This record gives sequence, structure tokens and C-alpha cells, in this order.
Amino acid sequence: MPIINIISGLFILAGFFFFFTATLGLLRLPDFYTRLHATGKGDTLAVLYCLIGLAVYHGFNITSVKIIFIAVFMFLAQPTATHAISRAAFGCSFMPWKPEGGAEE
Repeated sequence: MPIINIISGLFILAGFFFFFTATLGLLRLPDFYTRLHATGKGDTLAVLYCLIGLAVYHGFNITSVKIIFIAVFMFLAQPTATHAISRAAFGCSFMPWKPEGGAEE
């Protein structure tokens, strides 16, 4: 088994790990903003790792260059979209979650 397959497999497995943790964050965290934060960070890293793994697997050719361009675009677009969604929610007076019985401000 060539070393390139092992390296690309490790990148793809790391991407699946971050997809899994982002999904857990979506299911387990208490409110919209924390869920958005978990999925925004986790999905960005997951897509980046999976696409880098695919680029490594294909070697240096036009396909891997296109995959790297897609990875850079996703790395820039996903956090920007997450920020825009959270600002829109806050602008619509969608307040963050506060635990019950917590300290009064």
C-alpha cells in the first residue's frame, strides 16, 4: 500500500472525525448560537481535511489543483456564512440561551 494512500486516508478520517463532532455539537448543545458555532467550526475543518485528503490521493495534477481551490473557497465562505447567519439572528432579537437558576446580573 503506497504511502500516499495512507496519508490521504488519514486526512479523510480526520475530516470524518470533525464531521462527527460537529454533528454531536448540533445535537447536544443548548441553543442556536452554540450549535451554529460547533457546526461552523467543525464543518469547515472537516471539509478542509477531506478535500486535502482527496487532493493528496490524486497527486499533483489539474484535478488536485481544482480541489485545492474548492478547499480555499470553502475555508473562506463557511465562516463568513456562519457569521452572517448569527448576526441576522441577533438582529431579529433571537437572544442567546441563559441557564435556569444561574447567577442574576
